[in-house]
Amino acid sequence: MPGKKGTEDAAPTAPAADKPTSEKKGKKSGEKKPKVGAEGKAPAPVVENPNFRHIVRFANTDLSGKRPMLMALSDVKGVGRRVAETVAHLSGLDPRKRLGDYSEAETEGLEELLLSFRAKAPSWLINHRLDRSTGENRHYVSAELDTAVRDDINMMKMIRCYRGIRHERGQKVRGQRTRSNGRTGMAAGVMKKTMQEAAKAAKAAPEKK
Repeated sequence: MPGKKGTEDAAPTAPAADKPTSEKKGKKSGEKKPKVGAEGKAPAPVVENPNFRHIVRFANTDLSGKRPMLMALSDVKGVGRRVAETVAHLSGLDPRKRLGDYSEAETEGLEELLLSFRAKAPSWLINHRLDRSTGENRHYVSAELDTAVRDDINMMKMIRCYRGIRHERGQKVRGQRTRSNGRTGMAAGVMKKTMQEAAKAAKAAPEKK
């Protein structure tokens, strides 16, 4: 119609499609992307040994099967890092392999090697040389080592040697200083105070008479 502006009707715009709020760019709800390695491939799953043993009984000691054989053997009392390396070398087994991956026959062979260690190792690697009663070189492990040490201390006490007397008194045995460290019994300050009070009492007693 004349005299009216904007007679042309604007074309209706199409409504924008609603996007789901649960979805975000690059991610989908409830889905996880696998981790990608350095080569762009997902790492292969670790295959566990069905015969793996988490606790291994060795030389009367419970050892962790998850640790490497070299480190696990050093948990036995009387077996250090060097002794464990020597036993692993004599057995021919891989010391970096986990102890729980070895079979029972292999661990039994390791234990037999350790028990006969004194016959196959040099004398400087043995922990009990020239036994006082037999004169032989022995290598004690586990409970045998505790028994041997206790017997040696009892022998020193019985013959009344210097080290035996020091063991009886609970004092240092290997020549350490005892003036400022390793004191036993009452503290020095308490003893000095008690002695001063006793001296004062003894001095005042004759004055009263």
